[in-house]
Amino acid sequence: MSVNPMAYEAQFFGFTPQTCVLRVYIAFQDYLFEIMLVVESVILKKLDAIPSSNVSPLQIRKCTEKFFVFMKEQFNKLFGNLEKVLLQLVLSIPPNVLLPEDKVHQQYPYSKEQFQLLQEEVQELQRQCRAEASAGQALRAELEEQKVVQAELEKILQWFAGLESICREHGTSSVKESFTFLTQNSKKLQDVLKDVEKKSKRVKKHHQLL
Repeated sequence: MSVNPMAYEAQFFGFTPQTCVLRVYIAFQDYLFEIMLVVESVILKKLDAIPSSNVSPLQIRKCTEKFFVFMKEQFNKLFGNLEKVLLQLVLSIPPNVLLPEDKVHQQYPYSKEQFQLLQEEVQELQRQCRAEASAGQALRAELEEQKVVQAELEKILQWFAGLESICREHGTSSVKESFTFLTQNSKKLQDVLKDVEKKSKRVKKHHQLL
């Protein structure tokens, strides 16, 4: 069996020529074995028709096996020539023939160095695509955060608008004045609270002395 990989032929046929030849060889062997069994069965029937025959079925089987070995040896010799014909003339693609899918290489030939440069360019483009995809993902995440912040700001603006409306209802002209008024009242309340705490401590001391 040939050891030539015949990769181009395998690309065209979808199988290696050696595999095809091997299957043909096995098929011929199987047919040869079946023929030997048929011949053996015919001989046994002929012997059954001769009452005085001294040949036993075991002797017939031994002769059949010897004949099968002889035929197999002859077949192997002949099949060697058939294999050469099949691999060289039937299942081979001439060197000057290009498959349709490979004609583009003839139209646009590239050297090994040019092909390497193309590969590097493709890798660089892939890297840029990944970087742009990552940047796009980061921008989308930032946009989502901005939407959340905008929603919170809108809530705050609505709160200020409501507060300003309440201030106008109570005679305060602006939110700033309202905060000033609240701050002043808060300080007054703190002073009153401190005064109450001081008086409470004095009362407690007085009661303790009594």
